[in-house]
Amino acid sequence: MTKILPLALLLALGCSSFGPGNLQSRHSTDLQNRKIRRIAVLPPALTPPEQNSRGPLAPNSSTDRATAEGEAPEILARLLYSTMASMPNWQIVSESEVREIAQPVRASSEAARLKQIGERVYADAVITGRILRFRERIGNELGVKSPASVAFVLDLVDVRRGDILWSARFDETQKPLSENIFAIGDISQRGVRWLTAEQLVHEGVKKAVAQLHDILVRNPTS
Repeated sequence: MTKILPLALLLALGCSSFGPGNLQSRHSTDLQNRKIRRIAVLPPALTPPEQNSRGPLAPNSSTDRATAEGEAPEILARLLYSTMASMPNWQIVSESEVREIAQPVRASSEAARLKQIGERVYADAVITGRILRFRERIGNELGVKSPASVAFVLDLVDVRRGDILWSARFDETQKPLSENIFAIGDISQRGVRWLTAEQLVHEGVKKAVAQLHDILVRNPTS
């Protein structure tokens, strides 16, 4: 059954944005000593869908699912880079420079590969991510049979030491506000609509990057 709210209820309730616990993160306690200012954004990788995630990744066919799976990492990489590059007081290595350097790098492990790429672009840290789930909505922004559902992980790695400085996991399946009253504060930012999977990823990226920026730049001693 398509989930459609009457106009009056849509205006009053809207759709949920960020319920409690949809972004969980942790970070190193000695960030103030790391002096992280130049960051390289690496293209994220795609991991298999979560074991408890049922249903198609996209609305139509196996071809659509393959397309969604193939495009999801690039969507995350693009949104992560553009969001970080738009914020002041840190330097984000250009996307083209990172891709040019990353292509020929061969290493014995992923940790070694990240370190090599970071060193070659003179970055203090590299940030990368993994798509865990990317299910497109079935319907449109006014009503859906199945809402968008996404999950991803972001890791910020110190190039010199090789350890993870900050890690965040975003996991959200959009719900009507009537099922999640904690999302009422996001209506002014999102509006009253059902988001696509890409739009939901963007919301998560903005929330995660804002938190990271606050830790590294605005309040580096936290």
